[in-house]
Amino acid sequence: MLVDFHSHTRFSDGLLSPKELVQRAVDRRVDVLAITDHDTTAGIAPARAAIAELALPLTLIDGIEISSGWQNHEIHVVGLRLDITDPALQAFIQGQSEKREARAIEMGRRLEKNRLAGCYEGAKALAGEAQVTRAHFARYMVEQGIVDSFQQVFKKYLTRGNPGYVPHNWPDMTEAIGIIKQAGGVAVLAHPTHYKLSNKWLKRLLHDFKAAGGDALEVAMSQQSPQDRINLAQWGNAVGLKASQGSDFHLVSSWSDLGRNLYLPKDAEPIWQDWPELTAVAP
Repeated sequence: MLVDFHSHTRFSDGLLSPKELVQRAVDRRVDVLAITDHDTTAGIAPARAAIAELALPLTLIDGIEISSGWQNHEIHVVGLRLDITDPALQAFIQGQSEKREARAIEMGRRLEKNRLAGCYEGAKALAGEAQVTRAHFARYMVEQGIVDSFQQVFKKYLTRGNPGYVPHNWPDMTEAIGIIKQAGGVAVLAHPTHYKLSNKWLKRLLHDFKAAGGDALEVAMSQQSPQDRINLAQWGNAVGLKASQGSDFHLVSSWSDLGRNLYLPKDAEPIWQDWPELTAVAP
């Protein structure tokens, strides 16, 4: 059974519509997919409608990826199997949306101050019905020829110390975990090796995540060394966190695709091991 518990649609910073995403998952032989858009669940209903319309052999898990803060770092928490109709969750999502919009407006103002006019408006147009993210700014700036690549956008403009950078105002990681648990979900630490932490600080993050009520960490990702995968499984086991896996899919590329290179080390305990909705899925 191939599961991918981390993916994005156009409702956040992915390039595919929910319908295109679920079709891509089936084409890639993914059996179980979680849609985990940034701070929104808006893509889930159209994805379910597409699965029914096309009679796709795919099990969909309701999910979200919440932006939060821990020790002055931006930390992402994936929520899986949550009740997306939960009023407290939807109120929280609305608050996150307002924070994202205010941050995007300020990014645009700072870039304009540095003679880069129209970036907010361009990013907003690219986002469409989605919330504006830094990825939309990056896409617009590349399309306008301001820079040659996404990497250059972040290096020159959108990271700390650069003209368009705006500090985040996300809720504490403990609050993010709490809202997921309140909505009946399980909380997973997303891409733990992406935060540029030393091993000592990463282990401290895992400890704090568990202490705050976290359930698992992403052990398997599409791009990582075998040793990183083994380390994450061992460190998660040491603090009592189960293992999840996800491609963090945004778009098809030479280095990224749904289900790519996703497997757990033999000593990792899958977070989905006892989920009843997966018992009928082919092994």
